[in-house]
Amino acid sequence: MPILSKAGVIAAAVRGAVVSFPTDTVPALAVKPEFAARIFNTKKRPAEKSLILMGASSQDLFPYTLGTEENLAVWQEIARQYWPGALTLVLPASPLVPLSMHPKTPDTIGLRIPDSAVALAILQETGPLATTSANLSGSDPLLSSTAIADCFPNVATLAPLSSYSRSDQSSGHPSTVIKWHEGNWQLLRLGKVQFTF
Repeated sequence: MPILSKAGVIAAAVRGAVVSFPTDTVPALAVKPEFAARIFNTKKRPAEKSLILMGASSQDLFPYTLGTEENLAVWQEIARQYWPGALTLVLPASPLVPLSMHPKTPDTIGLRIPDSAVALAILQETGPLATTSANLSGSDPLLSSTAIADCFPNVATLAPLSSYSRSDQSSGHPSTVIKWHEGNWQLLRLGKVQFTF
């Protein structure tokens, strides 16, 4: 599949194709959640490693979670502080999350809103997408559209961002990942965001 414009990537994603675009951390492979198995096949990702649901707003993402009103208030406050940004929240999953996104961990789902204008513009049109870094499983993330297109010729890859602002360039650093467990946060991965408990 050729390197495409933003409109072309959006159209491909809406059709259910695997697409790639930059985020504030590393470029993503993304697909509509119901087609999540296509990402596992594309990057040869083990089923033990769940995908992250990325969206353009908290309102798009929190319906995919399951918790009390008190829980939701805590989660929303963290979201207000850190989103858009490089913090992934792993929360209890609602039945809206397709099992193919998290076949080995069906009780939780990772959520994030990227701090990238072009990623947000795509997600606003497509709705939430199942995402992971753009690389073959076990390899380093690919950081350029050319490298991604070469590695994944069947993925609809966004054209190079020379015409976009520097804020749309991926930093190359992964997101920080925290998990809600029994009423407290657990740090699963320290990344770009220094999260304070």
